[in-house]
Amino acid sequence: MITVSEWRERLESEKCYDLVSELFDRIERSKLNAYITLCKDFALSQAEKYDRGELKGKLSGIPVAVKDCISTKGIRTTCGSKMLENYIPPFDAHVVERLKQEGAIILGKTNMDEFAMGTTTETSYFGVVRNPYDLDRVAGGSSGGSGACLGGKEAVLALGSDTGGSIRCPSSFCGVVGIKPTYGLVSRYGLIPYANSLEQIGPMACCVEDVALLLEVIAGKDERDSTNAGVEFKFDPSKADRKFRVGIVKEMGGNEDVNGRFEEVVEVVKGLGFEVGEVSMPSFKYALAAYYIIATGEASSNLARYDGVRYGFALDKLDTWTKYFSKVRALGFGEEVKRRIMLGTYALSAGYYGKYYLKALRVRTLVRRDFESALKDYDVLIAPTMPSLPFKIGELADPLTMYKMDVNTVPINLAGIPALSLPVGFVKGLPVGLQIMGGHFKENDVLCFALRLEKEFSEVF
Repeated sequence: MITVSEWRERLESEKCYDLVSELFDRIERSKLNAYITLCKDFALSQAEKYDRGELKGKLSGIPVAVKDCISTKGIRTTCGSKMLENYIPPFDAHVVERLKQEGAIILGKTNMDEFAMGTTTETSYFGVVRNPYDLDRVAGGSSGGSGACLGGKEAVLALGSDTGGSIRCPSSFCGVVGIKPTYGLVSRYGLIPYANSLEQIGPMACCVEDVALLLEVIAGKDERDSTNAGVEFKFDPSKADRKFRVGIVKEMGGNEDVNGRFEEVVEVVKGLGFEVGEVSMPSFKYALAAYYIIATGEASSNLARYDGVRYGFALDKLDTWTKYFSKVRALGFGEEVKRRIMLGTYALSAGYYGKYYLKALRVRTLVRRDFESALKDYDVLIAPTMPSLPFKIGELADPLTMYKMDVNTVPINLAGIPALSLPVGFVKGLPVGLQIMGGHFKENDVLCFALRLEKEFSEVF
């Protein structure tokens, strides 16, 4: 994997144009399928600008990959779907504007589960993303392309989006660092929505300092996003040496392989002299069900616009409105997207709205309260990021089994708090991630704790 410091060190003796060309050579030979669209000509022109001293900013000359649900002006943005196969946005997302302002070099758009609906990146219209540690296994989802391109040395930094774990899952499976920020810290302007009240754009990288750097760039005020809190972020690594109070979430666990590694991590944490205790979150037994009711309900509403007239691909042969609408959506959406639209439409329908959706909102409140209560006694909470190691492609054929894989990650999105996945070693040659959670807008606590632990586990990566 390539860190920002390593890239900058090479830039001192080599041309940026040559280094970026080298990256594209690796991407074009790759079997990972991490990218949907490459911006080779644009990226190389930006590299030439850097070599001429014309590119300035915090990310000057640093190659960044962008998830394909984030709008990029003049660059195809598909959401991993046939529905938007040829869509070219006329504007940049807020985070992309920030990248360009700081001199980043955008390599391309990364592969993803269709409309961010999935845990494996197997639902992408453009094919499955493969794990950089085992090509027969998944890279995680929905930001699988962003995780795989980092693990496979095909980018230095990447952006993902996280609705129920979609940054943390591929970070865990691909052995990289990724953080879902506090809801509202990063503008959602230009993010093609899946579930508005849950999702956040977030940074992914090969080390904690690089994630913090990218978060500094993309966080902050944006009046175009009504959910934006207008809060800037500045990383303060000096607090990494403090004595953290660490809570272990009783209800978050994994299988034998994951739990075994997690227990070893807990012993390391105790060995650092931190105060460690166990916390219980009673509401978590309902969190997964509540999440999927809320998420699919919002998805049903958001995806109603894709009708072949307002948005989405169009058919050559016109018909009655009902038949045309149905045919466009039948051909344009994959099976998982159709399933979630149907679930969401049912949950929001007359007679069932109060029975399901309103109850899910009440559970969401209970989850948030449980986190707030636990974080009064502890600075950070920890748990395994994912309940299993990366599974083989095709192994999760049952949708319900796939949904259950999100059991450790969805409560964070319901509560809107920040959470980071940190690589903490290998089991059976596959990476394992530690999930670190903090209070609202306490990203600095989460990152400092992760930075402290990273020193302990860096030798294994």
